[in-house]
Amino acid sequence: MTMTRRLFSTVAFGLAATVSGAALAQEPGLTRTSIKIGMFAPLSGANMAYGFDVANAAKMYFDKINKDGGIHGRKIEVVLEDDRCNANDLVAAVKKLVEQDQVFLLNGGSCSAAVVAAKEYVVRNKMPLVMLNASGDGALYPPTDYIFGAFSISQYAVGGAIVDFAAKNLGAKKIAYINHDDAYGAWNLEASKVDAEQLKVELAVESVAPAINDVTAPFLKLRAANPDALVIVTYARPAALIIKKAHEMGFTKPIILSVTGTASLSQLADNVGGKDALKNFYIQDVLADLPGGPKIKWVYDMYKAAYPDLAAKPDHPQTYMPYGIPSAMAIAKALEAAGPEPTREKFLAAMKKTNFDSGVMAGPVVFSETERAANKATIFIKYDGTNKSLVPGVYTSRWKYKG
Repeated sequence: MTMTRRLFSTVAFGLAATVSGAALAQEPGLTRTSIKIGMFAPLSGANMAYGFDVANAAKMYFDKINKDGGIHGRKIEVVLEDDRCNANDLVAAVKKLVEQDQVFLLNGGSCSAAVVAAKEYVVRNKMPLVMLNASGDGALYPPTDYIFGAFSISQYAVGGAIVDFAAKNLGAKKIAYINHDDAYGAWNLEASKVDAEQLKVELAVESVAPAINDVTAPFLKLRAANPDALVIVTYARPAALIIKKAHEMGFTKPIILSVTGTASLSQLADNVGGKDALKNFYIQDVLADLPGGPKIKWVYDMYKAAYPDLAAKPDHPQTYMPYGIPSAMAIAKALEAAGPEPTREKFLAAMKKTNFDSGVMAGPVVFSETERAANKATIFIKYDGTNKSLVPGVYTSRWKYKG
């Protein structure tokens, strides 16, 4: 090779490397050796149980990826913010992560109403948002190019699946149904009505404020309907009040609590006045097995190894801890599919084709060009205040998004 040709080749290689480096530099949060991910969850306050250990689970999975060599040679760097399960705090956290920390993508949201508040900002800034464990239906429907969620389950699927279980497993023909009087409650109720109609089940519905203090009136109305079962689709505090009231008033029909109704079963037993209130009680879950069961034992073993001090405490890992794994898996798979020169657009395109079994949840993680809600399957657990037993079967909703 002549000196001129060698010089030309060297210059050409240098120019190509410069162009490639410039392309990378245009993507915030991305370097030759790292990918910066902005994570947010409730790490403090009354609702921290919905996200504290969920974020820990996602972080420990990213740590595993890093120990295995990263993704195309890049290590994942997590920047974590506390959103307190509050819309204002969450939007502030998102803005900080995007504008100050300059992250490549977002992985956060444990509370549906709070994470939906960030939709406008995220879409306007064309920022990839992969939720942690929030249902987030209001941000997923209608679908956008930038937001993916419901790795735990869509709220539409929560409502429909719980009616499916009550009708099929318990033979309920009339269901007393209590939910929140907000968008969160409207989502699950819409699907519940679809399933109830197709299963020929009658619903008696009472919608309550999430901050309700006295549930006597709505419970008396539901009891007067003479239902075959009571379904509670609320957050933990009103759920405990309703279960306690049902016990005080001698209600002995089956009570079914949605997956969002408690972050600690032992705490629930205390809050409802003891295990006598849970003699005919079922709770919905979205895991592939009982918490800590053989199918998902590997998640709990990983948690103990990653957080030995937390694992030694009686309330850890918290109930929702495993829910952080599927979103981290999806991000890793999409980044891998985006190739050695990733961009946000390549990552988003890969997310739309993501389809895998996490080995953690009751159903697969499935996205498409028109679907942004990952999981729609649930299991049910019978709980008597002390013992948990898995009810056979997986239950889903018949509700479909029609655009």
